Amino acid sequence: MVLQINPTKQEPVVTWEKLPADFILPNDPVENIQQPPLAAALTDALGSNDRIQPEMLIASNFAIAATVNQKTVVKAPDWMYVRRVLPLAEGVIRRSYTPSLEGDRVAIAMEFLSETDAGEYSVRAKYPYGKLYCYEQIWQIPTYVIFDPYALDLEVRCLQENQYVLQSPTAEGRYWIPEINLFLGIWYGTRLGTTMHWLRWWDSAGNLLLWSSEKSELERQRAEQERQRAQSAIAQLETERQRSESLARQLRELGIDPNA
Repeated sequence: MVLQINPTKQEPVVTWEKLPADFILPNDPVENIQQPPLAAALTDALGSNDRIQPEMLIASNFAIAATVNQKTVVKAPDWMYVRRVLPLAEGVIRRSYTPSLEGDRVAIAMEFLSETDAGEYSVRAKYPYGKLYCYEQIWQIPTYVIFDPYALDLEVRCLQENQYVLQSPTAEGRYWIPEINLFLGIWYGTRLGTTMHWLRWWDSAGNLLLWSSEKSELERQRAEQERQRAQSAIAQLETERQRSESLARQLRELGIDPNA
């Protein structure tokens, strides 16, 4: 009789160590051409609505680091948000982020799917580790968003008891993101000459957070309306002046002094 012993699952040993200065960061090409504008639009809306503070870290395709079982693990979400990071020394440029060591853990990570890869769903629990596994088990990021711009599928996972749970959208198809106190959803329209489906923010009252370009356009429209109102007022004053002059002339023709 052969005694079979089931192997016990070993939890990864995670430590927080700053990346060495000579560590070569991954420089993979962007597979989704929509990824850069999607990420930029998310950040732009926060900035134009005064929702970015100096102590925050908001970045796109930026490396998150950890040491797992004495091996360096790095992933770079398409968009990430950290509520508070420690300030850097003057002149130092942040080239990666190690949670716990450099500030709060990453609060939100987003991945935008390409047409050919689904690595964002990988739960590979061995080095080099899958993305979903890393975000859930290593960095324990509270909210993980996966957006497929081709299938127009938006998924939001929230960490509950150390495991991601898919969230349900509102009737409008939006998801409440508690770490940033905003709703996230899909919106179709044009930004900077590009028309496509975007990820947008809405506040708790359902108001869309406008991009800086939209705010500029609103200001331009307001300025144009003010200009037209001013021109209309000037034209009305000119009409009144001409009417007064005409009346005064008629009175003088009748021998009446209009100024008497």
